[in-house]
Amino acid sequence: MLHPFHHARATPDKPALVMADTGAVVTYRQLEDGANRVARLFRALGLQSGDHIALMLENHPRYFEICWGAHRAGLIYTAMSTRLTEGEVSYIVNDCGAKAVIASHAMAKAVAHLVGAGGACPGVQHWLMLDGAIAGWTGYEDAVAAQPAERIADELAGGDMLYSSGTTGRPKGVFVPPQATEIDAASPMTDILINIYRVTADTVYLSPAPLYHAAPLRYTLAVQRLGGTVVVMPHFDPERYLQLVQQHHITHTQLVPTMFVRMLKLPEATRAQYDLSSLQVAIHAAAPCPVAVKQQMIAWWGPVLWEYYAGTEGNGVTMCNSAQWLAHPGTVGKAVIGELKICDDESGAELPAGQSGTIYFANGRPFAYHNDPAKTAGSTHPKGWTTLGDVGFVDTEGYLYLTDRKAYMIISGGVNIYPQEAENVLINHPAVADVAVLGVPNEDFGEEVKAVVQPRDMREAGPELEAALIAYCREHLSHIKCPKSVDFEAELPRHPTGKLYKRLLKDRYWAGHGSNII
Repeated sequence: MLHPFHHARATPDKPALVMADTGAVVTYRQLEDGANRVARLFRALGLQSGDHIALMLENHPRYFEICWGAHRAGLIYTAMSTRLTEGEVSYIVNDCGAKAVIASHAMAKAVAHLVGAGGACPGVQHWLMLDGAIAGWTGYEDAVAAQPAERIADELAGGDMLYSSGTTGRPKGVFVPPQATEIDAASPMTDILINIYRVTADTVYLSPAPLYHAAPLRYTLAVQRLGGTVVVMPHFDPERYLQLVQQHHITHTQLVPTMFVRMLKLPEATRAQYDLSSLQVAIHAAAPCPVAVKQQMIAWWGPVLWEYYAGTEGNGVTMCNSAQWLAHPGTVGKAVIGELKICDDESGAELPAGQSGTIYFANGRPFAYHNDPAKTAGSTHPKGWTTLGDVGFVDTEGYLYLTDRKAYMIISGGVNIYPQEAENVLINHPAVADVAVLGVPNEDFGEEVKAVVQPRDMREAGPELEAALIAYCREHLSHIKCPKSVDFEAELPRHPTGKLYKRLLKDRYWAGHGSNII
């Protein structure tokens, strides 16, 4: 029963999808009929198993029928961020080798340049647009409606090839080959959802993040494989999120630490008025969660939090529940897929418990960076282990702790400083809404530590708050790890999935200094 077509037969009128903003419902029967028509349209357009397509849609009610249609037609689908520039869009469409592009009218400005004489993507053969076509594009709705709703005869499992968010450089497609050809085959993700998170057909899953990102897309599709109901928010709003948990009796959800921070900074009276007792599992990942933030979340929501560490690459996974985390504060868990290896950068040798080094997974799933064998090779240890480029250590019980991304490490006077430590402290200051800590040029030491802060009230920004934040950080950390200066911004360049585009901030400070920013 690991596919929506099973649930379309058993519970055809059950909601597979609820759009949180409009209340629009897509039943399992409607999802199945739509996916079949989409698969038939792909075949009518000449697309065969192994071909690539690209999607550029906001959180749209027809997102899932497109993905399920591509999946059963054996296609590789690349979901693109709606925040990309025109150049980034054309780069990804060309790089992934898309033969068809599907976009919504809301994204028309970002994709209009791709089509026509001298268009940026000559390899694309078919252009489909939802909610009203523009010149050079075919109306998606009419094209799909012209197809019958019966299953295609040559179903074969496809999958996604998603691009990294580009926080440290040009995004790269991550291709993880499908593990089985049957469209309803089990996978490591469905095993985790069934055996660890206890997802069933009774699950109601709230997704507050953009569907083009790996975790929201893969988890929502996996919940539909199991017959649950997915509630999708168009974008995250802290109080609206709490309202939806109460309204829909949400049982499962996935968030990122910045969402926790925004909810915790709501007035206590606002937080207390919503009934969250239906929550059974609240999953979080994507970035390290400050210890104090997670302690407050467990105190508020109870022991329902599950944390994991993984990447789009799918090469390994660590997990921990609330009880394990409380016994090992700051951990991201023990390996449940793959085997953890912490290695020295220079020699590649394994390091003992307690020592920080590059995090590798052994015996995990293979992956490759599309069209980039050098990057694939650079992420692979001589013994075949693979890394996401993060730094951390394991304790004597095998629990992993993240230090930071290697690319963000600050080297000041020969001392390695991981900015995540200062970020975890500063985010707990009541005047701070968001923060990034980075290395900026220093003539004597090479780099020095700077904090860029988004204050809760921009009117408070200035020398007095700067001094207070530096002092606050020094109360909790060695002075060398703390910022020497603080700049203030009305908003930090953060991805809707919670990832910070720290590269954009670093570029600003290193312009003209010849840094080796990745």
